[in-house]
Amino acid sequence: MKKYVIAVMTAVCVAGTLGCKKMTESEPLELIEKDLIFDSKDSLGVNAERFLNNIYSGLPNGFNRISSNMLDAGTDDAIPNANGDAVQYFSNGGISPTNVVDDVWAKNYANIRKVNVFLANINVVPLNIAGLKDRWKAEARCLRAMSYFELIKRWGGVPLIGDKVYDANETITVSRNTYQQCVDYILSELNAAMPYLLTANGSVNGTFAANYYGRFGRGAAMALKSRLLLYAASPLNNPSNTLTKWADAAAAAKAVMDSVTLGKFTYKLNDAATTAHYTTTTLAGVAPSASLSAYVTNVNKFLSVFTTNSNNEIILPYMTTTNSTVEAINDPVGYTRASSTSGKTNPTQELVNEYEMSNGKMIGESGSGYTITNPYFNRDPRFPATIMFDGLYWLNRKVQTTDGGLDRPFGYGRVTKGETRTGYYLRKFMTSNSSATSYANYPHVFPIMRYAEILLNYAEAQNEAVGPDNTVYNAVNAIRARVGMPNLPTGLTQAEMRTRIRHERRVEFAFEEQRFWDIRRWKIAETVLNGKLHGIQGVVSGSTTNYTIVDAADAKFDANKMYLFPIPFNELVSNKSMVQNPNW
Repeated sequence: MKKYVIAVMTAVCVAGTLGCKKMTESEPLELIEKDLIFDSKDSLGVNAERFLNNIYSGLPNGFNRISSNMLDAGTDDAIPNANGDAVQYFSNGGISPTNVVDDVWAKNYANIRKVNVFLANINVVPLNIAGLKDRWKAEARCLRAMSYFELIKRWGGVPLIGDKVYDANETITVSRNTYQQCVDYILSELNAAMPYLLTANGSVNGTFAANYYGRFGRGAAMALKSRLLLYAASPLNNPSNTLTKWADAAAAAKAVMDSVTLGKFTYKLNDAATTAHYTTTTLAGVAPSASLSAYVTNVNKFLSVFTTNSNNEIILPYMTTTNSTVEAINDPVGYTRASSTSGKTNPTQELVNEYEMSNGKMIGESGSGYTITNPYFNRDPRFPATIMFDGLYWLNRKVQTTDGGLDRPFGYGRVTKGETRTGYYLRKFMTSNSSATSYANYPHVFPIMRYAEILLNYAEAQNEAVGPDNTVYNAVNAIRARVGMPNLPTGLTQAEMRTRIRHERRVEFAFEEQRFWDIRRWKIAETVLNGKLHGIQGVVSGSTTNYTIVDAADAKFDANKMYLFPIPFNELVSNKSMVQNPNW
């Protein structure tokens, strides 16, 4: 663990509009900074709240954060369009203690330190609003819990430092706690904070209010508890398959669901096509004409979750200012507004094949209606809402990823960067309100947690705890019904239901930083990330396009060590009590 310098004044300047005036140094600068932020005369707590808001900036943001790629580009769901991008080290074995991709160790301990500074000093601020100080403390504790969760899902057990605020020049020698000790600590922090938090997405009376959107409310704390316990019950962390852990995870998810049923929370699956990304004209040929109108609505309903500034499905968002970064990084390369660094994250054929036909059959099943000559016709509506494929309408024309097409000008296998390596581009999160030649700023809210996850967390945990009862079916079928997909077949065994739930998570949460952790906690990364990852090659011959499944990248995952990240080398050097993860 590194030595940290307190930079609270910098945090305030970033988070708010406080002027950073020059100060004398008649006393330690650290003390002057604390007095300015935690002001004993500030009854509104203006600067203290800015400091708390700055801690929120440390929440996970999944937009193109690893070498400008989505984290999924390090899984079997995608690869980067440049074969040297660091995110691919996760799928080709390139990480090491001196090359820890997605190294958020220092970031999260810095956030933990900010929380500890806040909790140690907030009592001097004479807030004149009853209950506000307790709520701020509770939010801070949840933010600290989130930071610890981000650490343990990568490294397993990490040092727990409690409320300790280390001096700037203090040498830190702290041993790692066990994974279970960390889980217990996070759980205790969330439980202690919940009574003081606002209800879901809302004000004190529980109504939806935009000014509270993005804060850690009670529902967000309960959702994090659900995810925490699900991970703790999973094979990676529960090798003996203790069923009580699954039952606890199911209960945590059901607590959120019950609160929705009782009207305490406002969460729900988004069921409105609030943004018309597609019309029956632009999606003509993607679904049968007889069902095209309903199909378009279902595609738009799903896309609206991710392109609406706020909605009742997202439990905890990462809030950003309006921007066009997602589009600039992920645009297909043939559009006038795109650059040489566009089109970064390329979905794999493995992910494409996972999307069912609209009749609920997998593409390889008898009677599915799938054909390689028209491979993208009549698929799960989440497919065109997630992945750009050859012939999908985007902005002012159809995407062209055949060899020599506008969006794959060199063709399969001829370049190692600068255009799609799989024949696909990212669609999810992309707004379509801009022109084909220039970008327009638009809200981009990354869903750290959303209500669909609660339903699938419950389904998975309940299936493992007791088997596929009616409540499991109901949770999964609700997810499917939202986009017009048929219910699951009845009579599934526990193993068959497990497969269905894992499938549903994959297509529902693609590019939301779920698959990366799912294949680790399920301990299937060694299976899905060893061998070849695939794409598609389209070759135009006259009026016909011939599609062929092709190799896109090699994948390598060492099960002896890669289920956990290596502890960064500099942390081993600076903290003599630190112990490296096995086999690194």
